[in-house]
Amino acid sequence: MPFTPAIADQRFVLDHIVGIAALAAEARFAGASADVVDAVLDGIGAFAAGEWAPLNRLGDTVGARWTPAGVVMPDGVAAAYKAYVEGGWGTIGVPEAWGGQGLPFAIQTAVLETLGSANMSLALAPTLTVGAIEALLHHGTPTQQALYLPKLATGEWTGTMNLTEPQAGSDVGALKTRATPRGDGTWSIQGTKIFISFGDHDMADNIVHLVLARTPDAPAGTRGISLFLVPKYRLDADGNPGEANDIRVVSIEHKMGLHGSPTCVLAFGDEGDCVGELIGDELGGMAAMFTMMNNARLNVGLQGVQIAEAATQQAVAYARERIQGRREGRPAAIIEFPDVRRMLMRMTAETQAARALVYYAAAQVDRAALGDAAARARLELLTPLAKAHATDIGCLVTSLGVQVHGGMGYIEETGAAQFFRDARITPIYEGTNGIQAADLVGRKLPMAGGAAFASLVADMRAEAEAAPLRALIDACEATARTLLDAVDDDRLAGSTPFLTMLSVAVCGWLMERSGRLADTAGDPAFTALKQAAARFYVGQVVPEAMGLAAAATAPAADLYPLGSTG
Repeated sequence: MPFTPAIADQRFVLDHIVGIAALAAEARFAGASADVVDAVLDGIGAFAAGEWAPLNRLGDTVGARWTPAGVVMPDGVAAAYKAYVEGGWGTIGVPEAWGGQGLPFAIQTAVLETLGSANMSLALAPTLTVGAIEALLHHGTPTQQALYLPKLATGEWTGTMNLTEPQAGSDVGALKTRATPRGDGTWSIQGTKIFISFGDHDMADNIVHLVLARTPDAPAGTRGISLFLVPKYRLDADGNPGEANDIRVVSIEHKMGLHGSPTCVLAFGDEGDCVGELIGDELGGMAAMFTMMNNARLNVGLQGVQIAEAATQQAVAYARERIQGRREGRPAAIIEFPDVRRMLMRMTAETQAARALVYYAAAQVDRAALGDAAARARLELLTPLAKAHATDIGCLVTSLGVQVHGGMGYIEETGAAQFFRDARITPIYEGTNGIQAADLVGRKLPMAGGAAFASLVADMRAEAEAAPLRALIDACEATARTLLDAVDDDRLAGSTPFLTMLSVAVCGWLMERSGRLADTAGDPAFTALKQAAARFYVGQVVPEAMGLAAAATAPAADLYPLGSTG
């Protein structure tokens, strides 16, 4: 089935959820005029549909391949990536000082969504590069910025994040990779990193690895971590890739999905000749890491939107074409049957709601960049919601997509199973969704005495109209009070259901607003679908979330008999 970019809904959300016109009124984002936004959405839509979408199936069936010389991508992928670079699509959100277009992060979010809906595996490469750019913008030296940012901005060089090690999964503080001073301001890097997405490939001239490591005499745990810039090829006197930097691709993982995205085990300094540069302050690695991670968490939430959009499009198309059974005495397409309609409406409403949530969080990035302290606090609160809930929705929607296809959904040739497999990693990487929930109740709810949460609740309550939505907002507020007063284990035990409750409340708020404003969209078909999706979400999804209050406030003691040894 041909991929169709979700331009109409993206434009609607940019207008009515992000407030792109207000951002464009600021000098920093003056380039985001209406005609520019339209040109970007149309341009990336045409590019993604024409260049990247046709390679999605190939990436799954052929996949990236390990060789002794490095990772080789499937035929045509390097050329498609080169076309992305030549089109300037990587430069959208990068400051103009470093060769970018300086457009809002929200516009960059729309670009990445379209690329990922067309080909989620391939879109991981620019997604990770965005994180490397953010780390260098905030923590790099002027020399590092001048040498690396222009090439990362265009995508001529790609970036990676190297956190995880064999003995240290989510426990970053347990990492053992070492950085030793070389006496000339550089560092010798030695260690092994695992689960490194696009840790190696043949699409770009260089790969810029950002590596967490311990310096000599560093304290234990996360306080002893520093961040280093370690390129695949060292730069020569002219700033061009030169000799190889003693980084070996040990293997690539055999994964459930995302076969077109090489996930590498990388060995740094096997020969004792891997050279890195410190980024930021020594022992300041956690602060620099979270600059990458917070950006990456929003973009992983966006992956949930990407894959949900792709799965929904395919399910709707299949349901229209698949003739099975009879309605009113005649052969009927399965889309005519109420239960199939229920699944398709759920997929549509959940996808639109997840898009609204992630784009709304992206808007806070832009407003925080303009100096809005309230937006920064709201971004902190929304980040775990956007990452966890949108990826949960990606899994839900792709599973429903398989169900709509029936037995054919379980057959790989239809492609529905690929979406399901590709989606499943998103609740796991960049901090599992359980970690996001723990962050929400442990750090984000108590921020500034609960002021950020109270502000969000007040804004939702001021606008909410439907009784189910108002009831859920009230339930979230009451549940939050209970959790804040609870002991640590009880708070953590209820964290995941509470995250879902609050996420659905925020999505319901944004969807209800969307339904009210849809009649300004101009297209009767778009307006009808948007209003129907809003009604469905507020009328059916929101009431479901009310039932989570019991789980969110249940004691941790209920969980511990499982697996007890005595």
